[in-house]
Amino acid sequence: MTGRDEATGSRTDPPGVPYAGDRLAPRRVAALVAALVDARDLPDGPVRLAALERVAEQADAAGDVRSAVDARIALIEAYLLHGERWRLVEPVRRCLATTDHHPGLLTSAEVALLLRYQRYAVEAVLGTPRVGLDQTRALLDDLARRVRADGPDAPTVAELRCRVADHLGDEPTARHFYTGWADTRPGPSGGCAGCAPARRAELLAGWGEWHAALDELRQPPTDPDGCTDQPERSLVARLLPELRTGDPSTAAAAHVRAYRRHRREPAAFPHLATHLRFCALGGHLERGLAILAEQLPRLDQPTDDHAAMEFAAAGALVCAAATDAGLGGRTVHRPAYGERPAADLDVAALGALLLGMASELAGSFDARNGTGHHSGRMAAWLAERPLAAPVPLPLDDERFDEPDTGVDQASAGLVDQELVPLTVDLITSILNQRGDQYLVDDGGTVVGRWGDAEIQFRRAGERHEVLHARAMATRRLPAERRAEAYAFCNAWNHDRLLPKAYAHDLGSEIVLAGDVATDLTHGVAPAQLRVLVDAAIATGVAYAGAVAALP
Repeated sequence: MTGRDEATGSRTDPPGVPYAGDRLAPRRVAALVAALVDARDLPDGPVRLAALERVAEQADAAGDVRSAVDARIALIEAYLLHGERWRLVEPVRRCLATTDHHPGLLTSAEVALLLRYQRYAVEAVLGTPRVGLDQTRALLDDLARRVRADGPDAPTVAELRCRVADHLGDEPTARHFYTGWADTRPGPSGGCAGCAPARRAELLAGWGEWHAALDELRQPPTDPDGCTDQPERSLVARLLPELRTGDPSTAAAAHVRAYRRHRREPAAFPHLATHLRFCALGGHLERGLAILAEQLPRLDQPTDDHAAMEFAAAGALVCAAATDAGLGGRTVHRPAYGERPAADLDVAALGALLLGMASELAGSFDARNGTGHHSGRMAAWLAERPLAAPVPLPLDDERFDEPDTGVDQASAGLVDQELVPLTVDLITSILNQRGDQYLVDDGGTVVGRWGDAEIQFRRAGERHEVLHARAMATRRLPAERRAEAYAFCNAWNHDRLLPKAYAHDLGSEIVLAGDVATDLTHGVAPAQLRVLVDAAIATGVAYAGAVAALP
């Protein structure tokens, strides 16, 4: 899943409403319940975060423990949405302490969700030096106590202990805990089962266990249909092992397929370092420079410090190899950011800049960890050079035969302008070409998340001849804003052609949605369907963005 691994969950209870078994329901403070509803309704950003923090503090002072926990869970979800896992530690710790003192406060589903957030808080130490090791160890020991050595989440604790030890450069300890994690299925708080083999393969590759990493990736996926990060995450995990074990052609095909999606997906930033290292070590220096130039702006707002460190080091490696090959005089445009003006840097100068960034970040991790592990690891990366002559890369729009990728081959031979019946495979092939992530449910509905919108594509009509696209804004309005929701939809339908907007009243809250239906009785050309899908996503995102911008 997304976020470094997975998407977040959320409560199913209406905001601010205590569940029936809540022992402290009579102690709820009405003003705080209302303030929490208002805070949740604010657009994402600093103002909403400040409002939620204020509600949590006021609830603490008033003794309204349910509102305090609800506000902090909302804070946790907001931090996850914005990729700020390092901020999870304190609200997670406070929620755990509160629920320990009030065992009947949360539902069983909420307890499971809080355990998952506890895992995310432990993982935060891997992404930034801003989280203390003592805090992390305390949270991890507490998680081990809660899930028990014989519980379904015991492998989750083993995984976390393994990854934390590896992060600190303690390979023997990491290998010890790896044995308790390998060949297991993640428990309820263990993250995405579909990505577990890729996480293990990444670890093994870091130890130089190239064949073992590939063997891990050859294992049948535990939950192939439940993961939106696959197959691309596994393709990236195999890039360097395939290259180092003498199969550069398979690595090249995997790189092209995975980068087609990762080039535009914000949550995929941590994978870009591996793409750059593949280009440098595989001898694809022109492509490496092109990717570096394309992705350089993302370094200004990275998902975390660890990903920024590895991107900078991998970019410096590409620049060094390109300079050795006589390409050091080429220029790369670095856009303006904040007070920094735009500049055109030659490859050698850019490499020196990236090297400085990587070294500074590695030093920050090592200072926190009390080791020299990351500085040594980045230095080892930078000392590498191409392993062999480059092999031809598949064209970006060319399909290739890659085992277990999930890539649809049904429409591979279709002529772009030829009319064909509308099929689910045809819809998913368009999304594959765009590099989008999606799921297909049992009824054949294709579901994905784009920005503030969840968009569904399905075939409607007696003969499945109608393409129906439905966009739902992730922001929901409280029931008391019903009239405002209707007015918003009326105004949208008056001023815009697509999508047709409407408000769905759930009683406690209002879902704002829109749909587009296109009759394709006589068939559809792949090129035409691409236009329809692009338009449905673009207008759906615009609609959801307008909902998010409501006061």
